[in-house]
Amino acid sequence: MKTSPEAWALEHSIVSNQLKRFVAEKVAQATAAASAEGKEMWPQFKSLFAAAERGDLLAMRHIFAEMRRPALPREGSRPNPYCAHGSQWSTALELWGAFEQFGGCGEEYSAAFGRDVIASIPPGSIYFGGTDSGRFVVTALSPSHVNAEPFFTLTQSGLADKSYLQYLRSMYGERIYVPSEQEATKVFQEYVEDAQRRQKENKLRPGEFLQEVDGKVQVTGHIGVMAINGVLSKLVFDKNPEREFYVEESFPLEWMYPHLSPHGLILRVNRQPMSELSAETVQRDHDYWARYIRSMIGDWLNDDTSIAEIAAFVQKMHLNHDLSGFQGDARFVQNDLPQRLFAKLRSSIGGVYSWRMASAQSAAEKERMVKEADFAFRQAWALCPRSPEAVFRYINALVVQRRFDDAILIAETALKIDAENIQLQHLARELKRMKNSQRS
Repeated sequence: MKTSPEAWALEHSIVSNQLKRFVAEKVAQATAAASAEGKEMWPQFKSLFAAAERGDLLAMRHIFAEMRRPALPREGSRPNPYCAHGSQWSTALELWGAFEQFGGCGEEYSAAFGRDVIASIPPGSIYFGGTDSGRFVVTALSPSHVNAEPFFTLTQSGLADKSYLQYLRSMYGERIYVPSEQEATKVFQEYVEDAQRRQKENKLRPGEFLQEVDGKVQVTGHIGVMAINGVLSKLVFDKNPEREFYVEESFPLEWMYPHLSPHGLILRVNRQPMSELSAETVQRDHDYWARYIRSMIGDWLNDDTSIAEIAAFVQKMHLNHDLSGFQGDARFVQNDLPQRLFAKLRSSIGGVYSWRMASAQSAAEKERMVKEADFAFRQAWALCPRSPEAVFRYINALVVQRRFDDAILIAETALKIDAENIQLQHLARELKRMKNSQRS
């Protein structure tokens, strides 16, 4: 379910005042950047900023779509002009992203997410916001993104982009370490050299691609780009030792896992690696999420709730659209954006437990992490049964435990909602094959 942009009005938004302040700050930032760079502001940026000031989401979508439109055959390989306007582009992207997050149905959940995250992070910290919600909502609702009030907001997903690094340096470079262009180039070259070596050995990871364009090697696919982002985010972490760090995960970064602990809706990146998570930390997370999702889906999912019971809930809510007896929020189960947001957040925490399950040093610790991962993944799947993170991460955890019947039930239930999903079709077949192989 998605509200049309015509139905949304800035004046009636529950975050109207924050968005207006954010627009004014970002327009001023882009104007100053154009002046500092000695460049005329690109006309499309002016149009986008004007639409944002009017609160015209439909116009913003059209302008942004045109800016990002691939070249038509008759246009040859025309460059996207916004690429040459790094700081202006980043401000435009953040404005568009914020309006997209609040301009649809369920903005109260986006606002709750942003406010809860901001309240949970100590002033002066560094926060990595990975997804669109994690980056744009928190950026828009902070008192001042430019002045790092109350903390520095970056996205780990954009660090491989040199223009984005330049943008960060223009805002934060005098207060925190941000990788230089030379450092970013060195990281890229080292990655390419390693990837080329592995390519010759047929050892590239699935989804990792290299291609040569006009004599230059390009890294395509999220695996390679996030590998570069991972190295650069580790540099930011290592070279700002006096700052606390927090992260909203977009794509898992392996270096972070030993440092991660649950922190409300997001994760804390602890300065020192931890051999295990304390009982207090785990229980706090367990209780926090049990309380948090009650208003969304009701108070029925507990430690003993089976996957079959969750599948029955999914069938009733998402396939039959039967709200009889439902004690949660109908707006939540009828709106895709908040479902995906909170399921992703919860499955990211489940991913931390799964990593610790695999690396546990004792049987007792392994069992404790198995239990908490399972609880987190069951909640994530109930929050959004079509979420790729919730479905695939949970199934992976179940396969490790050889719980094929449960994994098949999740895959087949998800397929009822998304019958054309080729990945799910393949996964369901593969799970059945694995189950049959186990019997033979």
